[in-house]
Amino acid sequence: MFNVETIVFVVYLVFMLGIGVFFFFRSKDGGDKTYFLGGRQMGPWVSALSAGASDMSAWVLMGLPASIYAAGIGQAWIAIGLGIGYTISWLVEAPRLRSFSLVANDSITIPQYLTNRFLSKSKLLQIICAVIFLVAYTVYAASSIKACGTLFNTVMGLDATVAMYIAAIIIIGYTFLGGFSAVCWTDFFQGLLMLGALLIAPIFALALINGGQAAATMTELPEGYWNLFTNWKDVVSGLGWGLGYFGMPHIIVRFMSLESQASLKKSAKIGISWTVLILIFSVASGCVGHLLMGELADSSTVFIQMVRFMFPALISGILLSAILAAAMSTADSQLLASASAFASDVYKPVIRKGKASEKEMLWAGRFVVLVIAVIAVLIASNPNSGTIMGLVENAWGVFGAAFGPAILLSLFWKRFTFSGAVAGILAGSIVDICWLAFLSSTGIYEIIPGFLAGLIAAVVVSLASPKPSAEVEALYDKAVAYED
Repeated sequence: MFNVETIVFVVYLVFMLGIGVFFFFRSKDGGDKTYFLGGRQMGPWVSALSAGASDMSAWVLMGLPASIYAAGIGQAWIAIGLGIGYTISWLVEAPRLRSFSLVANDSITIPQYLTNRFLSKSKLLQIICAVIFLVAYTVYAASSIKACGTLFNTVMGLDATVAMYIAAIIIIGYTFLGGFSAVCWTDFFQGLLMLGALLIAPIFALALINGGQAAATMTELPEGYWNLFTNWKDVVSGLGWGLGYFGMPHIIVRFMSLESQASLKKSAKIGISWTVLILIFSVASGCVGHLLMGELADSSTVFIQMVRFMFPALISGILLSAILAAAMSTADSQLLASASAFASDVYKPVIRKGKASEKEMLWAGRFVVLVIAVIAVLIASNPNSGTIMGLVENAWGVFGAAFGPAILLSLFWKRFTFSGAVAGILAGSIVDICWLAFLSSTGIYEIIPGFLAGLIAAVVVSLASPKPSAEVEALYDKAVAYED
């Protein structure tokens, strides 16, 4: 079992690195737009599965099933909220964000877009955004690296910290070399693997249960385990997860990378279908896993234990590679988004005063990839860093609260101002963090008060400040009418 699964893991990791090397040589003469946005040449299938895979990190195979396994079907509101939010983001936000980013001086990052949207010369917004990116993405990436450590430790007995460093080196390798194209194509293959694993495992487990192989403890499930409506806080907080999609940079940047609006419509159908299936079967894995495996010491390993129990080593190795896929597909996107934000929004305009060459920009971004990955490993290897789901929850909340209101208002409100965007981003992030630090005992997910605070601050400050110039209003009208 050990040898076969290890060989499968190694083959998979080498394949991921190979993609990075391929795109390094293919695009080595390209500029920063090629490295950070793939030259806006992503097709519908790659963009859709890449957006989904970069979103559904290892928490969808470990964190969410663990919550369902331990607390019951009431935790499924997280999946319901995410499904609703993801669908709305593709149908409502994606078409306009692609058009607006092109009209706003062909922006390649979210901070750059928000600045160009108002034709502003100030770098304040870009710096604020870049700082939030670096902090939140480091925490987010730590959750993915922590999942890799848990996987290798459970399956191979390898020290979890050593496993985290190995995973980080692989992720750094192909992100460092191939940039956005490598990240999207690795995410594409990883998205297919994740979907296959989540479809196969719970269906086979349910068949075994129907055949009489359920654990003896299945009759001892906690009271109310199958009750979807546990309490209103779980419902509200679960639905609140959906707000994160409107401001999640590493996901919505995929909207900007699409080659055409026609591709976007196709991508939306693919992406929404993939995500809904992933969420449904993630919830099913937690429920069925509890019935099949009974009580486990570590609930986060329920998917791992279930797969190893049911399948021979070769098959289990392939299916468990889906956890690697989930972790790596999110971590690589986060590292690249952080790198692009630093290089495009801080290094070139602030540190180098606009004098940095494209090659210099690429190496500045690659340096940030390395630094963030190292810090993320240190966080993940800390025993007090929290659970995989907890780390994701914290980073997700900050991004959704900080950027969600500002992005939506910039796309749908002509009266929105630069000052309003700055106020909304600051208010959303500060309230989210303060709620987490001081009011988490209320049981309300911090993204909800953070998002509301950001929205209110953005609207109030915009109305209190002078209306946008005629040029900014003309840019808005041009973006709304844009077709390609």
